[in-house]
Amino acid sequence: MANALLLEKVVKQFGDKTAVNEISLQVEKGEIYGLLGANGAGKTTTMRMVLGLIYPDSGRIMYHGKPYGKELQHLIGYLPEERGLYPKVKVSDQIKYLARLRGMSTSDADKSLRYWLDRFEVPEYYDKKIEELSKGNQQKMGFVAAVVHKPDILILDEAFSGLDPVNVELLKATVLELRDAGTSILFSTHRMEHVEELCRNITILDRSKTVLQGNLREIKKRYPREEVILHTTGEVTGLEQLEGVKKVERQERGYRISISDVAAAKAILRKAMEESDVEHFEIKEPTLNQIFIKEVGESNE
Repeated sequence: MANALLLEKVVKQFGDKTAVNEISLQVEKGEIYGLLGANGAGKTTTMRMVLGLIYPDSGRIMYHGKPYGKELQHLIGYLPEERGLYPKVKVSDQIKYLARLRGMSTSDADKSLRYWLDRFEVPEYYDKKIEELSKGNQQKMGFVAAVVHKPDILILDEAFSGLDPVNVELLKATVLELRDAGTSILFSTHRMEHVEELCRNITILDRSKTVLQGNLREIKKRYPREEVILHTTGEVTGLEQLEGVKKVERQERGYRISISDVAAAKAILRKAMEESDVEHFEIKEPTLNQIFIKEVGESNE
């Protein structure tokens, strides 16, 4: 069984600048794969190569085991960061036209569009022009345009930027549904918390090179756990004096404690239980954001 999407040692140069330097990754069927990096790291160039808009200088990209060809356009859906729908054209005309370009019949395109408008609870947008919609709803229509032809491989570039929290949740649920139905999704974003929720495997690019790659859970296990969250009903004194405790921050409901050694956590819990009632105690694993900053450096965030 070939991977849905496979990149092998892909290189792209523009003049004497290397935009992508030997990136390799594979996206399985029914997987959301995170592609991360600061601006200028090479994410957009990588996505453009996957879309067949530009070609690699070396290395190869395979789709279900085949190289790129015109017929593959029907397999791929794309939500670009700069949303690209025509403001003065009706939603239905525009999205059905795009679906037909991707090989759908007019009646299938119409059915699929109506399904998605119902899914997003906006059937009345069928006859509206794009410019009549709010920014967030224009964005949802961009998402519909990317998935209307039922692509096998979906490329999402900053899919949730500019959406309010309710719409972020709606779109997230939709992306997970597509994944569960077998769509392979390459997901690029600056928002690390979305990656933590959605992606199983990730690649972090920095200045065209891969600096970190693999299964997110396994990556996290390689980094020390350096923080304890403690919520108590009353005050706990003297946490600073415990061995292995670096810093204690008072918070609304308790304490955030930085530790140099995970063994300190036991002593913290013991002390808290002696002095108060413990409502919540957690040894936090590092967030992807903290890992990203460690690997790529503060200057790029």
